This record gives sequence, structure tokens and C-alpha cells, in this order.
Amino acid sequence: MKITTVGELLHWSYANLAMAHSAITAKTEKYGRTQFMIRSRLYKGLNKQTMSVGPLADDERLKMVLPQACCYCGSRDCLSVDHLIPTKRGGANIGDLVWACRSCNSSKCARGALEWLMEKNKFPPILLLRRYLKLAIEMSRDRNLMNVPLVAAPDLPFSLSAIPQAFPQPSQLRLGWLK
Repeated sequence: MKITTVGELLHWSYANLAMAHSAITAKTEKYGRTQFMIRSRLYKGLNKQTMSVGPLADDERLKMVLPQACCYCGSRDCLSVDHLIPTKRGGANIGDLVWACRSCNSSKCARGALEWLMEKNKFPPILLLRRYLKLAIEMSRDRNLMNVPLVAAPDLPFSLSAIPQAFPQPSQLRLGWLK
């Protein structure tokens, strides 16, 4: 698949996310026909604007009912709030706050969550990635960047190169930060 615009990249990753979530929910070891159909339909629907990503409010509600734990390592000690997309780089100051332990928060510093996890060679938990992609899509839409070619994309608060285009098999993914 040839991805050429910011919107196509974000939509492809979000469609892969839906595929992965479906496989994890179904407790399958590998992606099957159903998951590939979910990805295909969602990707087409997002690009044609006949479908949309879920609201950030869903993630906020989920955050309120899940146990407080670091979204990166699962620790429940010395928690503070962290921005998935740092405000120092132009990230929003609302909707992207997550729990992070002191160690992860300090190590991440002013890097975006996906960049930092990529540097550590870790694939993000599905719930964290879902929230991140929703924020990236919202920012890109607000800035009229969805149809901008990837090669011409301006400097963004998040790293386009950190947006995953391929996902590990379901058995290698975590839904959330707690095992």
C-alpha cells in the first residue's frame, strides 16, 4: 500500500489499530479474515469521510474507570500526569493527559510518547496508541494537513515517522498498560 498524505498515514495506523483491537478482543494468536476486513473497511471509510474515529471522551471515561497506573510501564508508584504530545512541541493542553511514573516521565522528557517508546524498541499499548492517534488526527484536521503530502508536511507537535504502519501479531500486543 502506497501512503502519500498525512491523512492516509494516520488513517492507516488507526485502521490497523482497530484490526489489532479486534484480534485482542477475540483472543486470536494471528490476524484473520475478519480483522483484515475491519482494517480495510475502516481505512476506506476514514479516507472517504463516511466513518470517523471515536471521540476522545470515550478515552477520558475509560481513564476514569481503569486503575491508576503508569501508561508506559504499569507502575502504580510515584504517579504524575504526562502529556502524550508535549506542550513544549505544540501539543494540546487538554485531552492528552495520562498517568506516568516519575521514572518514565523523566526519561521521556519532552519527546512524544510514540517517539520515546520507539527509541526503547517497545510497541505502545493499544489504548495509549488509540488516544495518541485520535489527538494526531484532530490536530492534523484542525491545521488542514490531512491532504498534505508526507514529503511536504510541516513540523508537527508529533513525529510522523513514529506513527506505526505495521503492527505486531496480536499475541505480542498489550491492550493496556497493566498485564
